Amino acid sequence: MTERRVILSGSTFEERIGYARAVVDGDRVHVSGTTGFDYATMTISEDVVEQAEQCLRNVEAALAEAECTFADVVRVRYLLPERADFEPCWPVLRRTFGTVRPAATMMVCGLADPRMKIEIEVDARRGAA
Repeated sequence: MTERRVILSGSTFEERIGYARAVVDGDRVHVSGTTGFDYATMTISEDVVEQAEQCLRNVEAALAEAECTFADVVRVRYLLPERADFEPCWPVLRRTFGTVRPAATMMVCGLADPRMKIEIEVDARRGAA
């Protein structure tokens, strides 16, 4: 039987909406769209680059709980309300994924809270690295 386990970050959104930060399904790890909120304080920066950095810290914590690292990421999706906000984030994203080279998609769309400027979702395969 394939292992299925949910990972919660403590975000109030997970409880209110009814989802998990990540789901481990066998060797696959699916990390939900993750924003730049600091889940300990439920605060968010106004700066998109700082939000991207916090998104990645939040994603990294979920991956670690799933026994993965960024090196195991095979797909990343970037969701932003403003297209112009994407390029300023490139150096942060390149530092994280530049050697991993996962498949990637960027979409311009509305996010759940107007303070959110970027959301990052990843899929990983445990042991891919």
